[in-house]
Amino acid sequence: MRHVREILRLSLDAGLSTRVVGERVQAGPTTVRDTLKRFAGSGLSWPVPAEMSDAALEARLYGAPGVKPGRRKQPEPDWSVVARELKRKHVTLQVLWDEYIAAHPDGYRYSRWCDLFRRWEGRLPLTMRQNHAGGEKMFVDYAGDTVPVVVDRRTGEIRGAHLFVAVLGGSSLSFACATWTEQFGDWIAGHNAAFGFFGGVAQLLVPDNAKVAVIKACHFDPMINRSYADMARHYDTAVLPARPRKPRDKAKVEACVGIVERWVLGRLRNRIFYSLAEVNTAIAACIADLNDKRVLRQFGKTRRQLFEEIDAPNLKALPAEPWVHAEWKRCRVGLDYHIAVDHHHYSVPWRFARREVEARVTARTVEIFLGGERIAVHMRGSGNGRHTTIAEHMPSSHRRYREWTPVKIREEAARIGPMLSLLVEKIIEDRPHPEQGYRSCLGIIGLAKRFGAERLEAAAQRALEIQARNYPSVKSILEKGLDKAPVRKTPERAPILHTNIRGSGYYN
Repeated sequence: MRHVREILRLSLDAGLSTRVVGERVQAGPTTVRDTLKRFAGSGLSWPVPAEMSDAALEARLYGAPGVKPGRRKQPEPDWSVVARELKRKHVTLQVLWDEYIAAHPDGYRYSRWCDLFRRWEGRLPLTMRQNHAGGEKMFVDYAGDTVPVVVDRRTGEIRGAHLFVAVLGGSSLSFACATWTEQFGDWIAGHNAAFGFFGGVAQLLVPDNAKVAVIKACHFDPMINRSYADMARHYDTAVLPARPRKPRDKAKVEACVGIVERWVLGRLRNRIFYSLAEVNTAIAACIADLNDKRVLRQFGKTRRQLFEEIDAPNLKALPAEPWVHAEWKRCRVGLDYHIAVDHHHYSVPWRFARREVEARVTARTVEIFLGGERIAVHMRGSGNGRHTTIAEHMPSSHRRYREWTPVKIREEAARIGPMLSLLVEKIIEDRPHPEQGYRSCLGIIGLAKRFGAERLEAAAQRALEIQARNYPSVKSILEKGLDKAPVRKTPERAPILHTNIRGSGYYN
């Protein structure tokens, strides 16, 4: 506060020198002389009217605060509009000032204009000082608190649902949904839901250094989770994790988490939920109110309005299909050219036996890669210990053997002859399990290539007569030529008479 009235009183009434007046009011001699000069040029006379206040006297001598004498004060621009425009690509303060001065030729000069804007910007919360271009970044994180959900109506068991939060840097449009865990599958599901909610993809994803996103945190070159990087590649975006122990790198989502917790959890604290779907329905209603009804005081618009103006035009289009969560597993191909994934066996081409491969496992498919190249793909089977085998993966010898089904065995035997068909049926019937006779039947049918169908039919007849129902017996008959020799009939013998043998009369 200037001591204008005291300087005038001591100088004009008391007649003190400039140096003495300066010592009395603790001001420099130059200030005293400047005050007397201004009073002389103001048109006022001493003493000044008693009703004139000190502020009015000072304004008469020095003019309005912040305005140079002789310059008319211009109305300040709407700085919230300037802040919104700065979020657009290629827009700077210089560009905006050029537009301003073209509309107001007598307006503020560039340095004063920038100073006033920085002063207005300094009144914003700390998290708003980061400048995020429209569609540039999407910040993601999990809230610290959970939503209680009753999972068993009978026992009243309660399970906590975790709150996934995503926010766009430009407009602060917010999204939240509940997941059962914070593991990778739910992490990806939250991203898919957020992309669908925003209707597009930002250029960068900014998570923290959680293991679901970053395998190894590093200030300069963090190691991104492979599946997370694949998801980002699918959506044509990139992952830029926050620096370790630098939460301000993602201050936007840190602030959003607090807002969502108060806006959502605070409003739902007295409600009881019995499913995750009920929770997400209630969360969606709260988030709609936050985005569409709450006006940001600094910008005079809602988050939804800012989104339509800033972020929506700059988001990348969504792909045709959402990303499907996949897990990668290292496996070694066995001697039977199969790998085991979750207690189920899947085939690969037989030439890759004993090789180490990688399996990409989704909820519906199993893809097998070797050196980055996909060598096999299967529909995912249940973990029942069974095998899923593609015929093209088998060597030719195995494929021929696999093609011999029970129906085909019977058809081939009937084509050679009725005796062989009967022998095959007898072999299958004699085994405790029919499958045990298939290999023996295949061996017998294969003898037709070596000895011919006619001889095999005759050998089958002889084998039936002597009840030799196996592969070695039929092969021996053919090798020894017994199929050509007639079967010896056992001659009828006369009854034996002996004292130790009881005859029919003994029982009469």
